[in-house]
Amino acid sequence: MAAAQGAGGGSASAAPSGPPASAAGHGSGSTAVAVWEWQDEFGRWRPYRGNVCSYIEQVIQASQQKGRRSGSGLVSSIPLGHADPALAPYVIDIPSLTQFRQDTGTMRAVRRHVFPGDSAAGQGVVWEWQNDEGGWSPYEMNVCVFLEQARATNHQRVDLGPLGYNYEVDFVAQVQTNKSTRFRRSVQRRLDAPYPVTTSTTPLHTGVGCSCQQCWPNSGTGPITTRYRHSTNSPNSATAHQVPGRTASVSSSNVGFVPYNKPALTGARSTPRLNAQSTLVLAQTGSLSAALAASNGVSAQALPVKMSKSSRVSQALAATPTEPESVVKKYLEELKGAPADEDCMICMEKLSSPSGYSDSCPSSSIRPEAVGRLRSCQHSFHLLCVLAMYSNGNKDGSLQCPSCKTIYGEKTGTQPKGKMEISTFPQSLPGHKDCGTIRIVYHISRGIQGPEHPNPGMPYTARGFPRYCYLPDNEKGRKVLELLKVAWKRRLIFTVGTSNTTGESNTVVWNEIHHKTEMDSNLSGHGYPDPNYLDNVLAELAAQGVTEDCLGQ
Repeated sequence: MAAAQGAGGGSASAAPSGPPASAAGHGSGSTAVAVWEWQDEFGRWRPYRGNVCSYIEQVIQASQQKGRRSGSGLVSSIPLGHADPALAPYVIDIPSLTQFRQDTGTMRAVRRHVFPGDSAAGQGVVWEWQNDEGGWSPYEMNVCVFLEQARATNHQRVDLGPLGYNYEVDFVAQVQTNKSTRFRRSVQRRLDAPYPVTTSTTPLHTGVGCSCQQCWPNSGTGPITTRYRHSTNSPNSATAHQVPGRTASVSSSNVGFVPYNKPALTGARSTPRLNAQSTLVLAQTGSLSAALAASNGVSAQALPVKMSKSSRVSQALAATPTEPESVVKKYLEELKGAPADEDCMICMEKLSSPSGYSDSCPSSSIRPEAVGRLRSCQHSFHLLCVLAMYSNGNKDGSLQCPSCKTIYGEKTGTQPKGKMEISTFPQSLPGHKDCGTIRIVYHISRGIQGPEHPNPGMPYTARGFPRYCYLPDNEKGRKVLELLKVAWKRRLIFTVGTSNTTGESNTVVWNEIHHKTEMDSNLSGHGYPDPNYLDNVLAELAAQGVTEDCLGQ
């Protein structure tokens, strides 16, 4: 990666008074380039690389040309793995302008911006900041354009405040400084493939609100966004902070699910309840190790715990059918007549038409035109589409409704083998002065991906372990702890995928259940005080099927 260069010998030090007038959106010029970006869990926009944007534009252009000839509509989904194998799990749903991750169900908003051809985007210039894990994260393209324009006009220092960021960037020292905390990070200027030239300088409209910067903040019908992970922060706040990707977004609904080829994983096992007053190790092998010494001078007695040979959960799993056709027929009832004007949310075809997966997922017992309704939530899909969705998941006997996320059966994940340590100490967390603190330590080591992971047989890395997390040692905090133990046993805390902050693929990442990894600072959103955190994480656990009903099983 090319390091950022100094701004030259000019004496100017003040930043431009605001963002470049034609930085994005509806700007004009002799040529224009299109940049697609996705929104992370903190409300910041992250650009896809130039080759990925080129592929998206090519697919949409081809679809538009085909539509003009045949009268058909715009393409509904674009699999990004065709442009970059590292993005194989991701699909962009065009009608909702949403990126969907197929192996976890995570959804994020996407947008398309148009920039002048002579801007940073047209030249393939990307500005990046160094994250806590040592990797480089790109600024949103609007900021890249702003920085490149300031550098080209010999500014030595710029203020990102006009763009909604509480930072200054020093081109000479190649650092970004938080104006509130004075914390500094390195920045760099990198040359990449230029973004694709486009003749369409207007935002893409597909029946939802415009995703451009002018329209987005006031749109009530725009792309589906993920719920903000940190209740004390807002993506529009001028003090938004860059933080490592230790959390994953909560899944939203109302977007198509497009399965991709990924082999299966068999079930989970039950979790005995633990004594939160001692340091314990919860391993994924179905047993507990002897208790370890607690931290901060608090002694803990040794508590060897043995798993019984059979539990209610393991018995239930043994009785749960996992053959794909059996699972589909267990949770859906076949309808005699399909709704005429209703679409299947999975293949995006009309329910009155055959399944879009009739060629790629044949079945001897399910007809392509068969339509079923989930027994509890009553949402309807092609039975063959549900079969394809299940066959490309964990095959653990559970189903999750793509529409409302209702879980049928017991959901398990793809978390690698590791151990979970729990201890307590008397020091209080900010906002919880009436109690001590629970500390959780997660240990996962690097290894080889199994059949349930994106690239079976390939190594995966485990950066940043052990990871330390904190809960208040009060009634609600202990309830969250018990449910986190269940989530750990069901392999739902972590997964193997691509890091949001470093871009590294085949690495262990957080998986949709937010943890507090700092005790006494919430500038990053990862610490305390946060009065809504416990309620939020309980909701996130419930979204994974981990509720109070699981305790005692």
